Amino acid sequence: MKLFNYFRSSASYRVRIALELKGLGYDYVPVHLVRAEHRTPEHAARSGDALVPALETDDGQMLVQSMAIIEYLDETHPEPGLLPADALGRARVRALAQMIACEIHPVNNLRVLRHLTQTLGLGEDAKTGWYHHWTRSGLEAFERQLALLAAARAQAGLATSQLCWGDTPTLADCCLVPQIFNARRFAVPLDGLPLTLAACEAASALPAFQRAHPSACPDHEA
Repeated sequence: MKLFNYFRSSASYRVRIALELKGLGYDYVPVHLVRAEHRTPEHAARSGDALVPALETDDGQMLVQSMAIIEYLDETHPEPGLLPADALGRARVRALAQMIACEIHPVNNLRVLRHLTQTLGLGEDAKTGWYHHWTRSGLEAFERQLALLAAARAQAGLATSQLCWGDTPTLADCCLVPQIFNARRFAVPLDGLPLTLAACEAASALPAFQRAHPSACPDHEA
């Protein structure tokens, strides 16, 4: 497989985590977003949305959108599973993942931030304020959801989880760790989020998450 990605892209980071958790080898192909390499005709020809990540499978099929890629990997390489075995658990994990991938990330990615400054004329302070507002409010919602899920687990007689859900990493952890990495990079205040940060730290301590970290990527200094 080939993964076309950028080391600081949180969507790319999610897929790298999933690949590492499943022990799947892949060729790392850097696509530098700041240099607009994703907009080149070559990349647009392989990825209709001209974004990253894009995954080329062993048989030459091209997949886009991180959540779809991760679920494809989970279906084609089911062990270890990134979604719980029960339907209720799967729904809860997907909801956590989508709170990040669909609520926080879309309004804060590079092309949105560039539009704010280059097209709408916002200054750097205003752009940073935008990022802080949407990330912080999204993470506060995530924290509330974790608290509700912890109560539901207790009511069902399930053990307390150090991760987002259960004893093993899930799709939710794959999304959370990159989002916290970016929040720290932009100096978003993270006080008052004990469950969120505990889950992030527990996942980040795992070798697969460390191997997927941006600092471990071959293009991290580019």
